Amino acid sequence: MSRFLVDRDGETHVRLLEGMELTKGQTVLAAAGLVLLFLVPDITRFTGLSFTAIHRGILFGLAAVGLNLLLRHTELVSFGHAAFFGVGAYGAAVLASHFDVSSGLLLLLGGVLAATTIAVLVGYFVAGYLDIYFALLTLAFNQVLYAFVLQSSYFNYSDGLSVRPDGLNPPTLFGLEWTSAGYDLILYYFTVVVLVVSLLVMWKLINSPFGRALDAIGQNRTRARFVGIPVEKYVWVAFVISGIYGGLAGGLFALLQLHVSPDPTLYAFVSGEILFMAILGGFGTLVGPVIGGVVLVYLLVQAPFYVEYYNALTGLTLVAVVLFLPEGILGSIPKIGTGLARRRRDPGLLREDVTAIGSSLRQSVTRAVTTVRIIVFGVN
Repeated sequence: MSRFLVDRDGETHVRLLEGMELTKGQTVLAAAGLVLLFLVPDITRFTGLSFTAIHRGILFGLAAVGLNLLLRHTELVSFGHAAFFGVGAYGAAVLASHFDVSSGLLLLLGGVLAATTIAVLVGYFVAGYLDIYFALLTLAFNQVLYAFVLQSSYFNYSDGLSVRPDGLNPPTLFGLEWTSAGYDLILYYFTVVVLVVSLLVMWKLINSPFGRALDAIGQNRTRARFVGIPVEKYVWVAFVISGIYGGLAGGLFALLQLHVSPDPTLYAFVSGEILFMAILGGFGTLVGPVIGGVVLVYLLVQAPFYVEYYNALTGLTLVAVVLFLPEGILGSIPKIGTGLARRRRDPGLLREDVTAIGSSLRQSVTRAVTTVRIIVFGVN
């Protein structure tokens, strides 16, 4: 075995980083996913898929990766992560509009620093709370920021700010001015690099002693304190890291859209969408939130062209995921693969599936009728 190939339980694994070892199948999937990401501009050119929608989906997915650090490891649900996404976007927009900063990297850095500052402040106040109180506090801070920006002339009220430093051209990238098409392409490839690095950093983090301490906090805070883990401090740090991911995604979003306004970045519904992305893709996985981000954003952007009640379609998608894919798209793939293999060996299991689905639907209808009866008549 070479330094890149190791034997684990009789199976060959590929070592990508120290401690990061994938099976051959996982390595092929990871390589295929990476190649697919870099081929997206060509694929969209020949298929008619929306390049911008996929790019936006990756950015929101990156924010969902940050949110997932809290959701998966500390079991804390944040309803306010749009705050960091929006602050990251506005941080870049303020530098471009009010200070004429033309470097895209400096704009991104400004957005990340602004989001980090807000995450430090908000995290300090919410780190000691649990469950619904934590969720409501994050939502409240999100709404305070949204209302402040909406009423402020500095942020140009609901019209928002341009991210064109000279009022006409996009910021420079790597010291160069680009055509519109070249700018979009270079920014996309830069986003892919940022995404891959961010995922690797997150992987290292959650597999470190710090990540294991977060798992312990998520399982039982009292027990975690008993073994000496400073719970509030660790949650605070995790919250700040989560906010940095949101700010990074928001800053890139500002560079992509070249205009930032409150509703697409800071509104509370955006927080709900980021949370939905993590669940949709599979919050038990590292990459699942990115897939959830692409799927949901594409659905939200493209569905209005085909369906009048596209918001209902989004709701139905959430219901379907909760009922049939509780571990999300990526998280359910191994289970689906195992299930299909079993049914190929024993087709009789399909009859049991139909019976189980029918039983589940009957129980759901019965519960719905009972609920309506209680609401209308006051008794069951």
